[in-house]
Amino acid sequence: MKWSTLLLALALMPALTNAQLNGLVNKVKSKVNQRVNTKTDQAIDEALDEIEGKPKKQTSTTTNTTAETKKQPAVASFTKYDFIAGEKILYAEDFAAEAVGELPLGWNTNGSGEVVSIPDQNGKWLRLHKSFIYLSNNTKEFGDNYTIEFDMVLQLKNNGWGFPELSVGVLASGSLTTTDNSLLKEYDQNASVMAVIRPGAASPSRLNIESKLTNKAYFNSNTKEYIELEKYYGVPVHVAIQVQKERFRMWINETKAFDVPKAVPLEQKMNQLFFKISHTNYAEDDYGLFVSNLKIATGLPDTRHKLIEEGKFSTTGILFDVNSAVIKPESYGIIKEIGTVLKENPTVKIRIIGHTSSDGDDAANLELSKKRAAAVKELLLKEYGIADAAIETDGKGETQPVADNKSKEGKAANRRVEFIKL
Repeated sequence: MKWSTLLLALALMPALTNAQLNGLVNKVKSKVNQRVNTKTDQAIDEALDEIEGKPKKQTSTTTNTTAETKKQPAVASFTKYDFIAGEKILYAEDFAAEAVGELPLGWNTNGSGEVVSIPDQNGKWLRLHKSFIYLSNNTKEFGDNYTIEFDMVLQLKNNGWGFPELSVGVLASGSLTTTDNSLLKEYDQNASVMAVIRPGAASPSRLNIESKLTNKAYFNSNTKEYIELEKYYGVPVHVAIQVQKERFRMWINETKAFDVPKAVPLEQKMNQLFFKISHTNYAEDDYGLFVSNLKIATGLPDTRHKLIEEGKFSTTGILFDVNSAVIKPESYGIIKEIGTVLKENPTVKIRIIGHTSSDGDDAANLELSKKRAAAVKELLLKEYGIADAAIETDGKGETQPVADNKSKEGKAANRRVEFIKL
């Protein structure tokens, strides 16, 4: 504020004596001088630190983002999101049954990793450490067409060092078991494809795709900038990968990062998910890389054929917040498919039925399933203008399972939404 403006504001204040006014002016001058001195001291300290080779100090205590940038994206912001999860769930892991402080049972690594809780975030997460590789406990072959989804949280502070790279990929173990120790040293000895995520600090975040066949380079993409990633440091980011034979597609939140026609070698059958963390000069307490809510599904859903011709379509691709009817943004791809089919067939009427796993109270699950079905209807009406009379809703809770609720994969399969043609 200019001095003239400040003095005019003070002059217009009623019931102030000259002495009071002078006191206020002196107080303002003192405050200004105090702030100037503080900023001068900070500038001198930073200059001296730079001369001495010390890394730059970060003013924030946990991440380099503000409260405004750390908001989760809304469902409506995923209008271009066209990822659709595979039909049949092969593998699911949310670490809910795992002991805190331990590596998940059945996983393998050449270093260390532990299941943890993150303040202000739901569920449990696997913390990944620098310079190590992690093999999941999956044992099933993926097939030619499959999808991979997981949530990640990057807790990064810019202290002058390079952030660790986080790579996620699939490999073919060949004649080896999917957690064989030799895969920790040579994960690409048979075949592999992975996405490398390079979180940004002074420069933008970058991504690229690499694949290998029998230890030799098969495909390397150009590096692509993804400046949006820095906005979400400290909050969950949803990563989705879709493989259709040789084609590799990848989304980070609503952004399609890659769509490569011939990135995946077909000579070997992929059957393992792995994570790889690069080296960094950061101490372990100065960064955090976390993953959870892993899901691998196989097959290509045929929404139109199943709903219009067969009369029923079921999906596990519509996701909700925990114990809530709030639809997650990453559900938009399959909802867009349903909305498009209904708009192209305006005479078709459907019933949406929500289902849950057996976790929790029976009555609460029944009510929750009804609310979730109603939430899907509301979104279809709002985003696609479907007539209210064209959609009925219902919920069955945990009463109609399609898989065993004793396994994680079974529970994930039972948490589904069905669309029935009337």
